[in-house]
This record gives sequence, structure tokens and C-alpha cells, in this order.
Amino acid sequence: MLGMLGLIASLILLMYLTMKGVNIIIAAIISAVVVALSGGLNLETALTEHYMTGFTNYFYSWFLIFLLGAVFGKIMQVTKAADSIANWVKDTLGPSRAVFAVVAAAAIMTYGGVSLFVVGFAVYPIAVSLFKVANLPHRFIPAALVFGSISFTMTAPGSPEIQNLIPTEFFGTKPTAGGIIGVLMALIIMVTGGILLSRMVKKAVQNGEVFSLPNQQSGVPNESAAALETELSLQRLDAAPAGKDFPNVLMAILPLASVIAILNTAANFTSSTAAALISLTSGIILACVLMIKYLVGFWESLAKGAQDALVAAANTCAVVGFGSVAAQVAAFDTFVDALVNIPGPPLMGLAIAVTLICGITGSASGGLGIALPILAPMYMAQGLDPGAMHRISALASGGLDSLPHNGYVVTTIRAICGETHKRSYWPIFILSAAMPTAVLFLAVILYSIF
Repeated sequence: MLGMLGLIASLILLMYLTMKGVNIIIAAIISAVVVALSGGLNLETALTEHYMTGFTNYFYSWFLIFLLGAVFGKIMQVTKAADSIANWVKDTLGPSRAVFAVVAAAAIMTYGGVSLFVVGFAVYPIAVSLFKVANLPHRFIPAALVFGSISFTMTAPGSPEIQNLIPTEFFGTKPTAGGIIGVLMALIIMVTGGILLSRMVKKAVQNGEVFSLPNQQSGVPNESAAALETELSLQRLDAAPAGKDFPNVLMAILPLASVIAILNTAANFTSSTAAALISLTSGIILACVLMIKYLVGFWESLAKGAQDALVAAANTCAVVGFGSVAAQVAAFDTFVDALVNIPGPPLMGLAIAVTLICGITGSASGGLGIALPILAPMYMAQGLDPGAMHRISALASGGLDSLPHNGYVVTTIRAICGETHKRSYWPIFILSAAMPTAVLFLAVILYSIF
């Protein structure tokens, strides 16, 4: 009983500390200490062996993916290719379709392999411009960015995002695993979420809401870092003559398309991890060659990409390390056994376990890194379809991971948009947590039937 209470308390503590802004590495270590002590583990062994083994194994397996993804995103940013794509979407769709334009711009870049955070900072100034002209409530911009970045693009078949690559290691599958049902689930999330977001914005406008920042309501000038960055970005976009300061949109999109095409072609001849490394490297080289005249500070871009990769990888490794300690507690085995033996389709336990762990840790990739080493062998032994298990795991990682303490959610709301959880989180919960989770259970039913 003490072990179970300690496990629950450590999970709650991890959520609480991250929501309070405590660095995830520190929060994970503190939570690991709590679960170790309450579970009767030797503290030295728990931290130096279990925690560090989970941390280093995940780093060993996935750091190169983090590195190349971050560098690719940085190259797309410094060459202004990301700005070119976002600006093209803005000009093509216009303010009348502001919501769809923001979602589309984020989705195109994310599905092409660009880092989430690069996408957020690149698309936000465009979103502000469109929402301001259309006089739509600013508080819905975080929801549009998050929905376009993580709800369907990172879990869809063929995506180069790490959440679609991690299951390949445990199920022996390809990035396209899941077949037509996986594609159908992505389309349902995309269409349903788009309709829901449009209706929420429309209802807010009908209720008298207009474009305004949180502190504008109180008459206080917005002097946050996010607001200042937005103003500079908008000035840059407004001052840029078409075709001069930005690369041609076709050149900007070609590296994204090449990443997807090479990934899913190379995966037929080598491992999915190797295919991802090849595709991202090819995307970086192609972006540099096509947009070399816009490439300023190449080595600085590589250095910044490497720094970003280290931070992102270390944050995720910290969560996986905590999970490795928790997995040594007897209460964790009880928890896993209860999930595995849930009545209903065998895939139901896998879906619930992955989405709960991702929700608790606030990390899709971190949750997968904790759950799949334990769960995958159990379900593989049952003879279930590896493609179905891959797609269920990917979909499950994109459900409850978007709770308020998720790192990308916090960054998008606070650092990128200068918003507050109180004003802007509810639409994010509906679009990127509740609705994808409902689609996850639909996928379980369909995979179980077909």
C-alpha cells in the first residue's frame, strides 16, 4: 500500500512541479527520490543505476534523431524557409480563413520534420497578423498552433516525428505502420478538430470577443518577451518584398517533402532509425543547397541546433529515467498488470497504459520511452498485429500528453503567445487531449475488428 501511495504521490509531484515551472530534470529526480523511498528501494541504486540507465539508454537510442531534427529546424528558420511557408499560407488563404491558415502552416512544417518549437515561433507572427485583421480572439492562437503541430501530424503514418519512430524499435515496424485505419484516424482528427476549433472561435466572436492580449484587457502594455518578438517578426514580414527576402515557397517546401519521401522509402531497405537519420540529413543538405544565399551563420545554426537538441533530449531522458525508477517498485507491476488485464479488446490495455503514462509525464516521447520497453514484449507475446500496436501506441502518445504541464503546451501558451492557461488552455484540451483520446478508442475498436 505504501508503495502504491508513493507511486501516485510521485506522479502527482512530477505534474505539480512541472506546472509550477520547475525544470523537468530537477522535477524528475525529486520525484524519483520520492518513489524510491516509498517503494523500499535503495536510494543510491535507484539513482545511479535505475535512473541513469533509463536516462542514458534513451539518450543512446534517440539523441541523433533529436540532433538532426533540431538542426534541420534551425536551418529552415535561419534561411527563412519556415517564414516563406507561413507567409505563403497566409497570402493564399487570407484573414477570412485565419484559423485554417494557422493550423495548415503548422501542420505542413511539422509533418515535414521541422522541430515543434521552430514551428511555433515561425507561425505565431503570421497567426497574430491574420487574427488581428480578422479581429478574432487572440486566446485561440495557442490552440491552433498546438492542434496543427502535435494532434495529427506527429501520430500519422509516415510522419518523421519521433513519436512515430519510437514504436518501430519495439514492434519491428515501419513509419507507415497501421495501414488505412491509421490514415483514417489522422483524417478524422484533422477534420473534426478543424470543425471544433472553427466553431469555438465563431461562438466566441458571436459572444462579443475581439482580438486582444491578456494584459490589454487591464490596460497594461504588453512588454513580454513574446510580445516584443512578435512585433519584430511582424515588422520583418511586412517589410519583406515578395520573392526577395524570402526563398521561393517551392524551394522552402522541397526539403520537407524530401524528408517524408526519403524516410518512407529508405525504411523499406534499412531500419526506421537509420532511415530517419538519412532523411533528415538529406533534408538539411537540400535546404542548404537550395537556399544557400539566404543561409547566414551556418556554423552558428549548427551550434544552436545542437544546443536545442541537448536540452530537448535531456528533458525527455529525465522523464524516462524517472519511469525506470518507478518500474522497479512492486506497485508499478500491479499497475501494469491491472491495465494489461482490462476487459475488452487486448489493444485496449496498451492504449490506456500508454496514454496515461504520457499524460502523467506530460511528454509523448518520454511516455513512450517508459511504457513500450515494458509493455511491448507482453503484447508481442500475445501475437497481436505489430502494425496495429505501433499505430495505437503512436495515437495514445498524442492524447493525454497535452495536459497543462506538457512542455510544448507551456512554451506555446506562455513563451510564444504571451497568453495564460486560464484564457487559452480549454480549447487545447478539447482539440489535443479529449478529441484525440476519443479517436484512439475508435482506433482500438477498428483494429480489433479488422
